[in-house]
Amino acid sequence: MDTGDAGIEAVVFDFGDVISLSPPPEDRARMERLAGVPADDLWPAYWSERRAYDRGRSAQEYWGAVARRVGADWDTATLHGMWALDVGSWLHVRQHTARVLDRLMQRGVRTALLSNAPVDISAALRHSPVTASFEALFFSCDLGLCKPEAEIYEHVLEAMGTAPERTAFVDDREENVLAAKRLGISVHHYAGGDGLVSFLVDHGLLDASNGGAPTPR
Repeated sequence: MDTGDAGIEAVVFDFGDVISLSPPPEDRARMERLAGVPADDLWPAYWSERRAYDRGRSAQEYWGAVARRVGADWDTATLHGMWALDVGSWLHVRQHTARVLDRLMQRGVRTALLSNAPVDISAALRHSPVTASFEALFFSCDLGLCKPEAEIYEHVLEAMGTAPERTAFVDDREENVLAAKRLGISVHHYAGGDGLVSFLVDHGLLDASNGGAPTPR
């Protein structure tokens, strides 16, 4: 779902499942053991309440709502443990994407982050080495908006000062990519590192002659 070259000035990246790995099975298993409820009950409740959490709901409110959905009576220590395991589970970084970000930084390409993320995860990412090179960080919890709502992309475009056709957006979720594309943003539906590199090479942001390594501007 790549678009043609339009002279891209800035690349906006999603975080989860693009820069980060999906939460690994061992992290999920630790959460299931701590929760003490069947996985088939825990994860539907986890995701059903997630959008409100991403919009700025507190961790205590979020995990309290999850507990009510699964019929659990978690004490404060358990709530804290679920929170800590959850935050940590989203911080495993894809080495390949991190190397691509390094290459873009070396070439002076403007980059930004746009993530549906709760306050707790956004707080960690503001201090993460992997986001240190980004010009701007945009989080749903700060904006009260979530992808794929059009307003969140419009906010990013205004804040970055770039036209849609000169802005690239990379995300693993089709609905998020389609929403950005409808606004005229140049998009890439992330499905692996090779496709990402090809997209960036096609737009002249990385050099194809050196395995995607940057060349001086």
